[in-house]
Amino acid sequence: MPRYLIEREIPNAGKLSKDELQAISQASCGVLQEMGPQIQWVQSYVTGERITCVYIAPDEETVREHARRGGFPANSVSRVLAVIDPTTAESNELAAAAG
Repeated sequence: MPRYLIEREIPNAGKLSKDELQAISQASCGVLQEMGPQIQWVQSYVTGERITCVYIAPDEETVREHARRGGFPANSVSRVLAVIDPTTAESNELAAAAG
């Protein structure tokens, strides 16, 4: 199944408290339960002004529907086409992204 990177522009995201991040996480998980197993949250990275998330989903619309239901911004949704890391330099093959 395809992976997607979602950029959520959230002013002062890096200053959110543990309780605020927990509330956001709980809201996301609640929507995921409602939507069923076709969409999965892998992890998110919190930086100064945004949260960048990795999701597994059948298509971009499913990712955007999750954002709509949860009241989260989804300023950018990009399908992951390949995954590379330091071991890629040692091989002629790229690690294919899921899907």
